[in-house]
Amino acid sequence: MNKWNVVQFPGTKSDKRKAGTRTSWLNKLSERIQSNKAIQAVYAQRWILMFSAMGFLLGRATILNELAPFAAAYFAVISFLRRDLMLPVAASVLLGSLFAPSQAFLVIGGELLLFFLIHRGFSAYGRLDLSFTPLMVFVSVFMVNLFRVVIGPSFTWYSVLMMTTDAILSFMLTLVFIQAIPLLTHSKRTGQLKNEEILCLIILLASMMTGAVGWSLQGLSVDHILSRYLILVFALVGGAPLGASVGVITGLILSLADMGAVLQMSLLGFSGLLAGMLRDGRKPAVALGMLLGSSILSVYMDGSGDVMRSTWESCAAILLFLLTPKSLYLRIGRYVPGTQEHARSQHEYAKRIRDLTAERVSQFSEVFRQLARSFQQVSAREGTAGDGEMGHFMNAVAESTCASCFKREQCWDKKFMQTYQYMTEMMSSIEENPDLQPQDMPAHWSRTCAKTDAVLHVMKQQYGLHQHNIQWKRQIYDSRLLVAEQLSGVSQVMDDLAKEIKRENRALHRQEDQIREALEQLGLSICGIEIVSLDAGQVEIEIIHAYTKGYDECRKIIAPLLSDILDEHITVLQEAPAHAKQGLTTVTFGSAKTYEVSTGASYTAKGGDLLSGDSFSSLELGNGTFAVSLSDGMGNGERARQESSTALNILEQLLQSGMDERLAVKSVNSVLMLRSPEEMYATVDMALIDQYSAKTTFMKIGSTPSFIKRGKEVIPISASNLPIGIIQDIDIDLITVQLQAGDILIMMTDGVYDAPGHAVNKELWMKRLILELEDDTPQEMADALLDKVLREQQHQIHDDMTVVVSQIHHFLPEWSTLHMPGLQRMERPRTVS
Repeated sequence: MNKWNVVQFPGTKSDKRKAGTRTSWLNKLSERIQSNKAIQAVYAQRWILMFSAMGFLLGRATILNELAPFAAAYFAVISFLRRDLMLPVAASVLLGSLFAPSQAFLVIGGELLLFFLIHRGFSAYGRLDLSFTPLMVFVSVFMVNLFRVVIGPSFTWYSVLMMTTDAILSFMLTLVFIQAIPLLTHSKRTGQLKNEEILCLIILLASMMTGAVGWSLQGLSVDHILSRYLILVFALVGGAPLGASVGVITGLILSLADMGAVLQMSLLGFSGLLAGMLRDGRKPAVALGMLLGSSILSVYMDGSGDVMRSTWESCAAILLFLLTPKSLYLRIGRYVPGTQEHARSQHEYAKRIRDLTAERVSQFSEVFRQLARSFQQVSAREGTAGDGEMGHFMNAVAESTCASCFKREQCWDKKFMQTYQYMTEMMSSIEENPDLQPQDMPAHWSRTCAKTDAVLHVMKQQYGLHQHNIQWKRQIYDSRLLVAEQLSGVSQVMDDLAKEIKRENRALHRQEDQIREALEQLGLSICGIEIVSLDAGQVEIEIIHAYTKGYDECRKIIAPLLSDILDEHITVLQEAPAHAKQGLTTVTFGSAKTYEVSTGASYTAKGGDLLSGDSFSSLELGNGTFAVSLSDGMGNGERARQESSTALNILEQLLQSGMDERLAVKSVNSVLMLRSPEEMYATVDMALIDQYSAKTTFMKIGSTPSFIKRGKEVIPISASNLPIGIIQDIDIDLITVQLQAGDILIMMTDGVYDAPGHAVNKELWMKRLILELEDDTPQEMADALLDKVLREQQHQIHDDMTVVVSQIHHFLPEWSTLHMPGLQRMERPRTVS
């Protein structure tokens, strides 16, 4: 057989057969375990067994061979947190006290009984609270020990001192157990444990080991094995600080229980420190650190026989440590601050919260979308509904005039179709001529109807009511359309917000270290670096450093250095004091815009008045978009100014919120139509300039042409549509033009464009004026252009005039020409978030 035929790669039939066999074996084992009633019974009573075992060890534990402060404190906390376990815990504590070195069965029994009576007394008066537990334990232990000392053979100051010490230790241990036991019962589910809670948990575990003092297995001390096993677990989870802390605390408590084990405190502390330092090597390295630490100190402290016994005890603890499943370390690490597992759990928790928030926002977005569809459907139905109007009209006329007429039966019963036709003809005549007089009525109608004047009068009244109903229904229809469009826009904004929330940022530790090293080489004291985004054009980096007043290291050193590393202009976006007393400042660096826009405006009112009906503005909308806008209200004066400024303000706010341009214009149009029953409208001329690419989107709604001056060339930008506020269904033309550095954008109202009158080619005339302008500042150009127009009209101002001039420049941040030699370019991840 060819030797290559026996080679099996992953995914072959052999591996699949083995995997299937292994899976079936595990399934059979799981089924046997589930079918075993004894195992199921033990699992169902796991909490009783665990807390009973703890009660047995704490009932047996003593300090200095005569103090037993653990039992009453443990029973008291259990009685508050797990009342269902009071009886088994009390029995296990009393059973453990029978095996205590000091034979404290009666004393512990009295303490538990007295505490139970106090507990019942507080319950009877409704004043029972967990905060009273330490004081109740202190009173119980002190009174029982006082009774024992009083009836004892001798009453000495030493006995009084010891009983007081026992009561105080019980008081303190109760406080410790209140913090530690909820962590075992899962009644306190927190994402992070406080340092105090971790120390309390360690004290509880060490107190339990005190109950194992004196037990041995093949000549090896059980408490030594358990204490070293505990150190191995926490050293692997929390590293050197936690391993050393566990070693010192465990050694201290064990030395109080056995005065011959005082040296164990230093041995365990050093072993925990060494084991934690080798944490990165995982289990084998941590075990080696424990073995080396315990063996080295045993050589100095004990004889050869004790060294071997200590080594075997460490080996036994290491064996238990290696047999412990990985899931236990991961579960403990999730609650210990500073561990990778805790950071991962916090990241998962934050991700769940973010996904939940994004899902809720998406649900709200869908709700708004459905509401928009509902309003659109209702409006569509009402817009097409009109079949019943004629019937209502006829009924109203017939009830008012024909109900009491003697010819009612002849007209409506015998000649219904003829009467209905006559009524329809009369209504059409009134619709054509609302002031129709009786003598203008057809002759056949006068011969047929006995109440011609009355019917005509009622028809005129009903027609007027009908026209009012149509007007109000139209307004309601328009209002519902506006609400539908607004709801649709809100839904789109919330969709964008949900997408933004779902972006998952990754920690860029390598890039942060690269920036830190480069800054430290320049001698800057950097306290913290956090990279929010590295996307091209959207860089955002936060740096906390020691601020030196007057030197401005941010713009002169840090920003040029980041520009060289990222191969992109970086500038200071924001500075905020982090810790004023420490002289620290949080500085936000971000991508510098490629282009900047400078704007100037010049205007005059009709007839030389102070208030013009034109409005203009220039501002940044966010995301690198700069808006230059101009609006001309209908007419002149304050009312026209109000209409134009309202149109611009609403439009800019909608665009800043992230709404689509077309939907924003439609919303403004609906608002202007509904806010006043009078005929009011306004033109809108807006240029949205992308400061990173100079690509510009023009929105021209009923406005005059705009012009782009590029050297000796003038490019007109025009669109033909009605102003906003006139009709509901407005046409929106979006014109996209690629601007260049040095381009000059000139926008004007019709008062400027129509100045030469109708006999002149206005576009050629305006191009000639623009070409004659000198390339000075935008403000000077706006003043010069308006002055030229006024001179052409012999300074006769027939309409409001406004000129807005914007110039595109390359943006070069300050100190950007400073370069740092020898810097390595940063590798940007393809997907930062």
